[in-house]
Amino acid sequence: MEANNWYVITGGPSSGKTTLLDTLSNAGHTTVPEAARVLIDKEIQNGLTIEEIRKDEDTFQQKVLELKLESERNLDAQSLIFFDRGIPDTEAYLLLHNFEIRPTLTEAMKGCHYKKVFLLDPVIFETDYARIETEEQRIKLQKLLEESYTKLGFEVVKVPVLPVAERAKFILENL
Repeated sequence: MEANNWYVITGGPSSGKTTLLDTLSNAGHTTVPEAARVLIDKEIQNGLTIEEIRKDEDTFQQKVLELKLESERNLDAQSLIFFDRGIPDTEAYLLLHNFEIRPTLTEAMKGCHYKKVFLLDPVIFETDYARIETEEQRIKLQKLLEESYTKLGFEVVKVPVLPVAERAKFILENL
């Protein structure tokens, strides 16, 4: 794998990814927001509902993948960067919804490079305007995320439920 200084923070819905990334960003670290939420926010601003945006989950996930790839192409591999989800997250979501894994995703996963992956243990399950998964799907997704990264040879570090400042410290101590 190509050397870089990129780290993925992932986990099922309601695992605290965004809050943790906000904490890291506020401490001066470079973070990349979740592509799915960026896409959802843009489409909502254009007048669509979450139901309209995600009515075709396969197409939605392909758009998310495109955003992730575009984002990574424009970043310095040597900069310390934390990502809210990485490219293999797309595979986990497609598998969750029983969709076929397309060759474009397989190639993208072969070409993605992260120094380490931090898998957050879930906290209290909550839904919001963009989070539509059920508790059952969240549990399944957590397993699929770990499998997607592990099969690619990434080191996956499980991050326990802790106060957000302690989670940030745990991650920084385990880079």
